[in-house]
Amino acid sequence: MGVFGALNTAVNGLQSQSYALQNISGNIANSQTIAYKSIDTSFINMIPDLPPSQQTAGGVSAQSRSTNGVQGAVQNANVATYMAISGDGFFAVKQPTGTSGTSLQFAGTDLYTRRGDFSLDQNGYLVNGSGYYLEGIPVDPKTGNPVGSALAPLQLGSSFLAATASTTINYGANLPSYPKTTNSDTTVAQSELLNPADFGTDPTTSGTGTVVGSDVTTFLNESLDAGAVTAYDASGQAANVQFRWAKTDAAAYGGTDTWQLFYQTDSTATGATVGWNNVGTDFQFNSAGTLTAPASTSVAMAGVSVDGVSLGALTLQLNGLTQYADSSGAVTVNTMQQDGYPAGQLQTISVTKDGRIAGTFTNGKTVDLAEVPLYHFASPDNLKALDGGAYQATGDSGTPLAGASGKIVGSSLEGSNADIADQFTKLIVTQQAYSANTKVITTAQAMSQEMLNMLR
Repeated sequence: MGVFGALNTAVNGLQSQSYALQNISGNIANSQTIAYKSIDTSFINMIPDLPPSQQTAGGVSAQSRSTNGVQGAVQNANVATYMAISGDGFFAVKQPTGTSGTSLQFAGTDLYTRRGDFSLDQNGYLVNGSGYYLEGIPVDPKTGNPVGSALAPLQLGSSFLAATASTTINYGANLPSYPKTTNSDTTVAQSELLNPADFGTDPTTSGTGTVVGSDVTTFLNESLDAGAVTAYDASGQAANVQFRWAKTDAAAYGGTDTWQLFYQTDSTATGATVGWNNVGTDFQFNSAGTLTAPASTSVAMAGVSVDGVSLGALTLQLNGLTQYADSSGAVTVNTMQQDGYPAGQLQTISVTKDGRIAGTFTNGKTVDLAEVPLYHFASPDNLKALDGGAYQATGDSGTPLAGASGKIVGSSLEGSNADIADQFTKLIVTQQAYSANTKVITTAQAMSQEMLNMLR
């Protein structure tokens, strides 16, 4: 190769080390950039095509080597919409191309990023600090199931949760074996029981029993408070559903411990107006206080209406109903919940541990709004890097595949994977290599000068 070949190789070495220095400089500059993936330099020796006995060390070529698969540290953040990926995977994002009226228009090509500093913009979209818009799949707030499978930029800021009618009331309680009603007297047999003879119309008639306004006071004196719950009709109008238990038979008097449940239909009932309805089921217990009837834990309540609000058919789902002795003589309600809610406006959004976007509404309800899938690639290091921490799929990277093994961590951000100490070490080595190449050039120059001097 000779002196001039050595000179060219040294220049080639300077160029390669300069290339490495550029990568090191970029890594150090981005040591605090969210989810930044450092770029290393790979040196490849270039051997001339010569016989083995005449081969020389040859020159060098510098190439970039990506570290897209190397995890950065996951750090806590105070913003609920921030997301970090722990493990393998990328968010799918898009860039806006313009507006049409008040709507944003987006490019047709999906891009991918691990930069998760997403926050709501003025249009309700989730956009990260580099201007990329997060894509996801909407979720039905009532069923919790994804709506289709097509990705689209998530717009959540104007979300409105429609009212849902109550259909089920979950109820659990202990009924005292001896109810201390207003009329109960331990010295008077059966005074703790509801007495049909005290009413103008028998309220214990199975399925049709009612308490009219003129008998409400008597009913209250012979029954126990069983709790109340706010239920909703289809439009979201609230109704306060109040329950009362009345014991109608007892084993102590040769019968079976039996209770009946009533719910209030009209809080202002007078005269012949119905104030309370019998659920229409005998609740019976054995001597151990265990419920023996009805056999099913689901009790149907048909045509429920409270103070003019029609709730329709409700199901009373028993969640533990017992009859144990209680010195207070009162009903102890353990569970009383219903599944309806009024309409609500979105207040805040956050990221769940399952990687879903959840919204908290003005009605106090928190529901899943969207699912954020993660994508992985057969060769992530062959993705094409773009400005702002985004990547574009290439033929070498392979197509994006759903179902990445990584997990989304809410209220967190992934840090840069560029280690300052490592970069400084590489910087020193690169500087020494660059300096050594300059020595080769000066040496080759001196040798060339000596050759020229021979000719004079």
